[in-house]
Amino acid sequence: MFDRILLASDGSAHAAHAATHAANLAELQPDSKITVVYCIDGTTSKSDVLHEESRSVLLEKRKTRIQSTEKVLEEAGVTYEVEVIKGDPGPKIVAYANEKAYDVVVIGSRGLNGLQEMVLGSVSHKVAKRANCPVMIVK
Repeated sequence: MFDRILLASDGSAHAAHAATHAANLAELQPDSKITVVYCIDGTTSKSDVLHEESRSVLLEKRKTRIQSTEKVLEEAGVTYEVEVIKGDPGPKIVAYANEKAYDVVVIGSRGLNGLQEMVLGSVSHKVAKRANCPVMIVK
């Protein structure tokens, strides 16, 4: 089934909800492993650097963003690891998933309105369209 599960997280409530579904998938396969990927885009990175004085404070701040996701996985008792990548989230998550040959990608939907989604496109839509494996988009 799904041994290698990629969970894309941005620390949002949608991501925490997606973590619940990723954990449910992992529980079906005893030797499965979830990789939580947190993508730092250019805007987030610049803002972080401008507002934080030290690198250690910056790293701690980034870790706290996905604590809700990690909490869900810890409570479920599933095996997971966290990877931080940099770049435009849609293409970077797709590239990471395809390069590492994951069995499934689990990602939360975002609450963009119709116009925003039409103009910008959502990260989940970009991932679903381009990933080489099944993609579960969680509402």
